[in-house]
Amino acid sequence: MKTLHKRVLVTGGAGFLGSRLCARLVAEDCEVICVDNFYTATKDNVSQLLGHPHFELMRHDITFPLYVEVDEIYNLACPASPIHYQFDPVQTTKTSVHGAINMLGLAKRTKARILQASTSEVYGDPECHPQSETYWGRVNPIGPRACYDEGKRCAETLFFDYHRQHRLEIKVARIFNTYGPGMHPNDGRVVSNFIVQALKGEPITLYGDGSQTRSFCFVDDMIEGFVRLMASPAEITGPINLGNPIELSMRQLAERIRELTGSRSELVYRPLPQDDPTQRQPDITRARELLGWEPRVPLDDGLKQTIFYFEGLLSRGLA
Repeated sequence: MKTLHKRVLVTGGAGFLGSRLCARLVAEDCEVICVDNFYTATKDNVSQLLGHPHFELMRHDITFPLYVEVDEIYNLACPASPIHYQFDPVQTTKTSVHGAINMLGLAKRTKARILQASTSEVYGDPECHPQSETYWGRVNPIGPRACYDEGKRCAETLFFDYHRQHRLEIKVARIFNTYGPGMHPNDGRVVSNFIVQALKGEPITLYGDGSQTRSFCFVDDMIEGFVRLMASPAEITGPINLGNPIELSMRQLAERIRELTGSRSELVYRPLPQDDPTQRQPDITRARELLGWEPRVPLDDGLKQTIFYFEGLLSRGLA
């Protein structure tokens, strides 16, 4: 008797998180359709999956409709680092808003369950700390980061309106800072910046006085959160914060990376970019209670794996 495999669509599937998710789903015997327009991703990220009988790679931009038959949709498509999403802010907003409309339309037609990869950026520069899902946020709607922040906020609105109006089974994950092997070396994110600068012996660039805080979640922990949220009962829609509640300052992170790499790089300071949040820390009470999820990988262990990955890139002249 022929086994029926779950058909899963991953948009942004060749990106940092998407490629890791595709590998996890293929390992769980799902048929995976990986869709990406390769704006920030490369085929190298999914090279180990090419040729697998349960993996299909499709070049497509989700601002245009997509016609496939699927059981589940993970909507991860959108540049996630300021360097990339601010390069073409109009396209960034289109990806979040038009992309959400197209993927929700696909979910409606196929009766698929759909997960939206939202972001802690919906909280903006928060006035409450840590941030819980009940906080509505403090976002500058006309600032240089708004294309991403407001695009994701609008996508959440669309998801919940489709849920109420069309009874779609939706899941909304608010992702906090994630790091690990597979990060783009030039994406401007703080972990990749610090590691590459430290390994090259270049000055490590801090913005402001380095006291602003973030919380860093290892990529495998984040993917586990996605999978658990998708598999949760239909009444659990989210939004649910996924991130590491352990907070540290940018200066602390830089010093830890400098120590782990054995680097002598000096710390240099630059002006803080406009609307850059001064604090970011998730309240993951909902994730713990509803999903039984919390991060497992200690920061040092995750950083060592990430440093090893970037050492490999540098040795091949790729960073």
